[in-house]
Amino acid sequence: MIPINAVFGLGLLLFFIGLFGVLFRKNLVIMLMSLELLLNGVNIIFAGLSHSLKSPRGAIFALFVILVAVSEAAVGFALVLSYFRSKKTYDVDEMNELKG
Repeated sequence: MIPINAVFGLGLLLFFIGLFGVLFRKNLVIMLMSLELLLNGVNIIFAGLSHSLKSPRGAIFALFVILVAVSEAAVGFALVLSYFRSKKTYDVDEMNELKG
């Protein structure tokens, strides 16, 4: 059996890699993929806790997070594609026209 510390370590590693990508990268596609890494890190922790506590609640919650992540990815990539078609760039610094 895998120790719970290893599950927490893997989940936190994925979470912080995703957090680094969201905070410090300027490409929209990389930022969306990093957001997916954030959510997958949390899902690993939920699934690991669910397995160690012998309760299906964590796995069910992780399933709902996966469903939300899929819809977020579809809408996010559609918006990025639409923006790229009009402006020909993915750079976040050049998106000053979206400010209100």
